Amino acid sequence: MASTKTASPGNLLTQVAGERQTGALVVSGQPGGAVYVYEGRIIYAESPSAPGVGEMLTSSGRLAGRTWQSALDLGTSTARVGRILVEQGHLTQGELELCVLGSTYDAAYFVLAQPAVSVEFLPGATHWLGAVVHIDAAAVGREVRRRVKLLDDIFPNPRIDVAPVIPVTRAPRERITLTAPQWELLVHADGQRTPADLALLLGRAGYATIQELRRLAALGMIELPRVRVSESPELVRLPHPRGAAVPIDRAPPSSSQASASPQGAASPQGAAPAQNTASSQAPVSAPPVPVINGPEPAAARAAPREPDPPPTSPGPPPAPPPGDHNAGLNRAPRLARRKPGAKLPKEIANAENPPVHQGTDEVLLKRIRTALRALR
Repeated sequence: MASTKTASPGNLLTQVAGERQTGALVVSGQPGGAVYVYEGRIIYAESPSAPGVGEMLTSSGRLAGRTWQSALDLGTSTARVGRILVEQGHLTQGELELCVLGSTYDAAYFVLAQPAVSVEFLPGATHWLGAVVHIDAAAVGREVRRRVKLLDDIFPNPRIDVAPVIPVTRAPRERITLTAPQWELLVHADGQRTPADLALLLGRAGYATIQELRRLAALGMIELPRVRVSESPELVRLPHPRGAAVPIDRAPPSSSQASASPQGAASPQGAAPAQNTASSQAPVSAPPVPVINGPEPAAARAAPREPDPPPTSPGPPPAPPPGDHNAGLNRAPRLARRKPGAKLPKEIANAENPPVHQGTDEVLLKRIRTALRALR
């Protein structure tokens, strides 16, 4: 009966091996994998981060792809794939055992090096390759711990083992010595391939690939994976409003009301207008009007400014008629609706020379007059 628990894969493997059980120890997580045990001894291990026996044999060119696929079709159901390869003469027994040992130790590092993850034991499960080798579980555990320490001595960053490999754009030093495997990894690293992808592409062991990547990280030739502080989405700071808007259903304050209560327009929508009196609010004088067309005359500068009249208490705004929500807004009178093609009213059609206001664009006025003549 399968049982799932959160524990150290290495400790659970030691317990299964001590009881001489047969089955598969399935480890979840990143990268995860499985260890197959036959009567307490390990016969195979696999992981997504380590190329398996088939990938190693075909990518290295030792076996053709059709030969490996034929062996899978014949021996998967009876767990005799390895024996079929030896009986048909494609591999010797020593070659097959050496390849299985390398793949097992390679995958065991990724499966058993995790501290505490979800582990499930499937009793009676066996691998389709068959029992080619029998390895002591204690020996595998010692090898996993040795490999972990070796990688930490090179460069202590386990995120390099699973993150995409991104070469740096500029070398950190003027002269750097690289080995052939390191150069091969840098050439094939495109910023998206993980160490497992590179190992599968180049036909190399997963652990050997990680070793070279740790050395490249120590040399500064690849970028270090970024550590995410939190998986939650970042908070977006919204801009603060610079002022409150004037509600549509309120009339604009008069000049006397603005001088007595300059903060009346900044009240929130729907709130009642503040009743400020002259005794509670100091009078605020209107700012001087700037001169646009020229300097202020000397007589105007010499004449004393008359004091502003005292503010008066504003009365309540007139109530708008029922159903009219925009009665308080100052709007221009609407023109009478006319039929398409009808002439303009005489008071508009005869306005050939309207008064020119200060700052009016003469070119724009000429274009408006031309458009009016075309509509007659």
